[in-house]
Amino acid sequence: MTNIKYCDIIMRMKVWIKYLIGIALGVLTAVLLPVDSVTGSSVISFLTELFLRFGRYLVVPIIFSSAIVSINKLRNSKILLKSTAWTFGFIVISSFLLALVGLVSILLVRLPRIPITNELAGEIAGLDIKGLILSLFPFSAFDALREGSFLLVAFLFGCLIGWESASEPTVFKPVFTLADSLSQLFYHISVFFTELMAVFSIAIMCNWTITFRAAFATGIYTPLIVMLLCDFIIIAVIIYPLIIRFVCHDPHPYRVLYASLAPMMLAFISGDSNLVLPITIRHGKESLGIKRRSSGFTYPLFSVFARGGSALVVIISFIMIWRSYTALAIPFSDISWVFFMAFGLSFLLGGTPAGGSFILLTIICTKYGKGFETSYLLLQPAAVIMCSFATLLDTATAMFGSYVVSVKTKMVEHHTIHHFI
Repeated sequence: MTNIKYCDIIMRMKVWIKYLIGIALGVLTAVLLPVDSVTGSSVISFLTELFLRFGRYLVVPIIFSSAIVSINKLRNSKILLKSTAWTFGFIVISSFLLALVGLVSILLVRLPRIPITNELAGEIAGLDIKGLILSLFPFSAFDALREGSFLLVAFLFGCLIGWESASEPTVFKPVFTLADSLSQLFYHISVFFTELMAVFSIAIMCNWTITFRAAFATGIYTPLIVMLLCDFIIIAVIIYPLIIRFVCHDPHPYRVLYASLAPMMLAFISGDSNLVLPITIRHGKESLGIKRRSSGFTYPLFSVFARGGSALVVIISFIMIWRSYTALAIPFSDISWVFFMAFGLSFLLGGTPAGGSFILLTIICTKYGKGFETSYLLLQPAAVIMCSFATLLDTATAMFGSYVVSVKTKMVEHHTIHHFI
């Protein structure tokens, strides 16, 4: 009876509390157990990779099947164009806003210099803009269903089927019915997966803590971490709630932030935008009341294109690198070049769900030249932390942005905070 009582308490517990407990246990594991040994680190790294792959297991199937249903219903209800306009409008504006916040913060606050190293460039420097574009599209649409990082092509494949099935509802009704059933089936399975991820977050956080501790111990990257944290607070606690308040006329904008707690926790410790999708979709539906026809359309697009967090991180990082190399002021023309390069290339990171911000930094350093081709190595020890903050900001953008789109298209059924999961 006691075990049943404890299980009932756990099941009734808010999802964000489960993730918070898992994260706390992960930190304790990294601190108390000898996991920083060679054997311990290899075991934790293996478990982390295993759990991350497990978490991505249903991402493509649920995105593909839900896209069919969403496009079909949005076309039939004649709000597909309006949903598309609001979605891409928020993606572009939020990406520009995040990039601007990053630029203003690093220009106003001069962070300490980073000691110059003589490390050689790694393979990552070989990536370029063409590689980013090609990473969005595999050789065929069926590869998108097989490879978990090709969300855009899987989504577009589902959109094509959804569009055509809406053109002849009677003829293609079996196709829509099958996609609808699969979408609901995959969603219910993903609920189980998101519950398990709270347990798996122990290993993920343990591995993250080991990496963070090594970078934090030197004290070199502490000012960068503080700045990124302050920028996140400004955006998620001030700017986005103000947008919800005035654009959606919602008197309680912090409901969205509260619903975003669990997705943001997982985003921060994993640094993987694809991994976070199932739990963002779940909280969008069960907490914020976003209807499936809207969430199946908006969340994948935000995950692929709304990477303003990476632009913010890269702008701060590059100017910090510049100031580490020279005491001269960076020219306005170069500041503008970095800003628009980071802003523009952030839309091409959909094929790199993890590590996108550091990849973008390497490309910008390489393209900028002038002796900065390998300067990104100064921040390589802090790459995990950079990617964590980038994914954290992008997840907040997806949660707030999808809510805005659903409100403006009347695709939301508001829930009280008491009923939030």
